[in-house]
Amino acid sequence: MTITRWETYRDVVALQNRMNSLFQDFSRNSGENELVTAAGFVPPVDIYEDEDKLVLKLEIPGIRQEDLDVRMENTTLSVRGERSFESEGKEENFHRVERRYGSFYRAFTVPNTVDPQSIKAEYDAGVLRLELQKRAESKPRQIKVSVGSAKQLDQDQAAPAETAKTA
Repeated sequence: MTITRWETYRDVVALQNRMNSLFQDFSRNSGENELVTAAGFVPPVDIYEDEDKLVLKLEIPGIRQEDLDVRMENTTLSVRGERSFESEGKEENFHRVERRYGSFYRAFTVPNTVDPQSIKAEYDAGVLRLELQKRAESKPRQIKVSVGSAKQLDQDQAAPAETAKTA
């Protein structure tokens, strides 16, 4: 008889992972937008911003460039695409299929500070990088503050008035 060590939480963790996967699938497919409900998967995205631009990075490996559609309409940036299932053998030979296939759709509301004419898109190593430049008037600017004594400021303000009287 073999003695097997019982790990208390191993089965609980496995069950929790399965339940999380189920809920993620459900939440991805439940939405107000019909296009999102029809989507085969939802690619994860990282969004960050600095003084000059807003950057989105979508993780979409295995998608050809011609299968991507990036559009800017009003203040909505949308990304659509499709990843086809390419079987190298019969389906019954698969032990597991975990990668997501089908179409996807993501839409983002873009702030008014972004210049829609300056959007750049690059696709490399399975990551779509969208760079949205900010408008010049929306960028923060440094305002120089001069330092001086209150008497000197009063004299500077009074000097133009005296000059006007003598002229």
